[in-house]
Amino acid sequence: MYTIAPATETVFDTLRQLDQHLPAERLRGKLHNSEVLVAWCDGAVAGWLRYGYFWDTIPFMNLLYVLEPHRRRGLGTRLVTAWEVAMHSKGYRQVMTSTLSDESAQHFYRKLGYRDVGGFILPGEALELLFLKVLTQDVPS
Repeated sequence: MYTIAPATETVFDTLRQLDQHLPAERLRGKLHNSEVLVAWCDGAVAGWLRYGYFWDTIPFMNLLYVLEPHRRRGLGTRLVTAWEVAMHSKGYRQVMTSTLSDESAQHFYRKLGYRDVGGFILPGEALELLFLKVLTQDVPS
């Protein structure tokens, strides 16, 4: 069984080891600002979602990661849904994310109701696809 909750400083060492995308001080800031949700299974991290804000106003999912033994069990969907509910309860009516065009995650986001809204290319990278989802009153709680 999985539980999802905002991450606290107590999980810093674990996330620091698993998520090498951020410098330590940025990860601490994310934890301090409650911008990380963690999925737990039997007391261990099974996955996490890290976010920030696009244009400082629209919640933007920067990273969704589910550890290998927990994939294909609906945990990614549960993490995204928990984040969407939290954002909706804070008054946000839309959320965003992105993924590279050569990654299968684009299909996952579209299945969850995210719509393509643009993209850009960084040197040496595939097209980065931008997605937006309008949160409605019927966001699962």
